[in-house]
Amino acid sequence: MRRVCLKLTGMKKTSMKCKKPATAHGGIAVSRNGKRNGTRHKHTRDRAAKKQALIAAALGLFASKGYEVTTTREIAAAAGCAEGLIHRYFRGKAGLLAALIDGRIASKEAIDPGNQLQPNPNLEDVFLQLVKREVESVWENRDFFRVFIPRAIVDPSVGSTLNKAFVSERVKAISQRLKNCESRTTLQPHAIEGLAQLVGMLGFAFGFVQPVLLRQDRLRARKMATTVARMFVDRPTNSMVA
Repeated sequence: MRRVCLKLTGMKKTSMKCKKPATAHGGIAVSRNGKRNGTRHKHTRDRAAKKQALIAAALGLFASKGYEVTTTREIAAAAGCAEGLIHRYFRGKAGLLAALIDGRIASKEAIDPGNQLQPNPNLEDVFLQLVKREVESVWENRDFFRVFIPRAIVDPSVGSTLNKAFVSERVKAISQRLKNCESRTTLQPHAIEGLAQLVGMLGFAFGFVQPVLLRQDRLRARKMATTVARMFVDRPTNSMVA
């Protein structure tokens, strides 16, 4: 229905169309108060991008310099953001550290390293695949371990948080994948959990300790992880058999 306004000119009534307020500028809707509806979405995207930039910068600096000596000014400069945003978004440097843990926990691959593996009924094959994937995962996330291993040593709460929210859930996911194998029927439940723990130990030893801490050749370390893993699945001990 057309909107019609009446305009008095002397005693006569003249009909004229009222112009509607502009509703779009460049394809973006405009509200009555003149603010663009897309502005909020833009601010949300900018906020998320800046938070991710600060988290990434913090991880790199914490890993290379250490948490204690890294300043919020350095983090902001590396991220190309204002220093005040660190306090606004994370309430300081400690909040950035917590955000790094949250991001790791939120990763599906971090909790379930076998989520991309093809179904396989053979326990030995699945175990070897999990070990290989774990070694690669630890290597890919070496900066994360560079940051949190020293922090867990000086701050027990960090280690406790990682264990409850990350490590224990990871072991459960690996155990479940091993339990789903048809050929695991001769193994006791505690043996399945032991193999799941072993996946993490081998991954850490050959994905971080040897190539990062000891500066050994990464490819050689990866091959050695497979060799050691085969020793456990090719000749299981009597304590593992039901």
